[in-house]
Amino acid sequence: MHTDSKIIWEKCLLYIQGQLSEQIYKTWFSPIVAKHFKDGVLTIQVPSQFFYEWLEEHHLPLLKQAVLQEIGPHGKLEYAIVIDKGNKKQKPLMVNLPTYPGPVPRDSGEKTASSNAIFQLNPNYLFDNLIEGSCNQLAKSAAQAVAKNPGGTAFNPLMLYGGVGLGKTHISQAVGNEVRTTFPDKKIAYIASEKFTTQFIEALRNNHVQSFTEQYLTVDVLILDDIQFLSGKERTQEIFFHIFNHLHQLKKQIVITGDCAPRNLKGLQERLLSRFKWGLTADLQRPDFETRVAIIHSKVAADGINLSSELINYVATHVDTNVRELEGVLISLIAHASLARRDINIELAQQVLKHIVQQNPTLETTIEVLQQQVAAHYNISVDDLKGKSRKKEMVVARQAAMHLIKKYTTHSLKSIGAYFGGRDHTTVIHAIQVVEELLHTDPQYAHLYELIEQKIKSSITNSY
Repeated sequence: MHTDSKIIWEKCLLYIQGQLSEQIYKTWFSPIVAKHFKDGVLTIQVPSQFFYEWLEEHHLPLLKQAVLQEIGPHGKLEYAIVIDKGNKKQKPLMVNLPTYPGPVPRDSGEKTASSNAIFQLNPNYLFDNLIEGSCNQLAKSAAQAVAKNPGGTAFNPLMLYGGVGLGKTHISQAVGNEVRTTFPDKKIAYIASEKFTTQFIEALRNNHVQSFTEQYLTVDVLILDDIQFLSGKERTQEIFFHIFNHLHQLKKQIVITGDCAPRNLKGLQERLLSRFKWGLTADLQRPDFETRVAIIHSKVAADGINLSSELINYVATHVDTNVRELEGVLISLIAHASLARRDINIELAQQVLKHIVQQNPTLETTIEVLQQQVAAHYNISVDDLKGKSRKKEMVVARQAAMHLIKKYTTHSLKSIGAYFGGRDHTTVIHAIQVVEELLHTDPQYAHLYELIEQKIKSSITNSY
């Protein structure tokens, strides 16, 4: 059986290799091992839960096509995920998970042995394993409050928004998992907007709109992921509007995620957008340096890997986009080290980052230098910039300085506040948000900001 599985998987790999770049193939498919093949199900072993999630999110269509070609239309794929690598006395501990996760069939989905969720939640998305930082503090706190008292707080709906890989899905599903544990009788529905739309179209086609709607009208917690994908889908928005109103009137909890603030969502009905503002809207930002370091420590500890502080700081400094990319770099480091039978060090990290992270010249400067440049641009003194004055010109300059310091240094929000007369980190968050808003809405301000930024970039580049 093992030989059969190995041959089948090798044929799958030949197809997959032809569809991907060499670097992506080596990183995400070379470490996979065929385990066994039985009754049309091919089981493959992957190094970790995160590895499994990455494959499912980024390479599922490719895997489906490979399995279809080699096993046929009834072929299925199952993952053996290494949870504990074991030791000489104990074999590695693994758990098997099927691919293509989807809704539980209606006849058995109302109540299952493990949960009362209509659609499966990822059991690994918990508040306990979410690293908290200033980037997600408000969102996490609000979500925890909602999970303790679903439908009973002012945070209904709770809208979480932010860019890719910042933790929206993790936090929203953590709400569902927490409610499931604390209130096992409550019914939870988690669904991605694209899947919601697909289900609705299928219900229209088969004249099952009523049964489709009813499964959502009876839930206690509705979690809708990536609301932006309802853009332009008028009939789907109408049915969701009806479901939203019904649940909200019954004081059932609604959690929504999106890639931007409600005011910036395009192609959604105004009546829907206005309802999103009834509760709390919380944004997730890029993790700061300290949070990135904490995330790396947490991930490598879970995999039983030791990395030097110097290497962790190096990765945290050079991967500042989002949590998902940070985790992807760690997986790649581990995979490369394993394949090449070499230590994970800064030299290897440099090679991996060259292929994964967009290589821009590293622009670094100091808080003091940036304060001097901003003060000079606004024709005020550095003492005034750091001082307590609330004059408009001082506030504008101070907020711009805080935003630029966050962008061009690795200092935490707390540290930045300390450089401005000991201000609290919440003041820095407010300043950053104000500048972001002005950059998007005020062309004149955006032009002035760009002039300061050009001077800063020029001075940094010339200093090398």
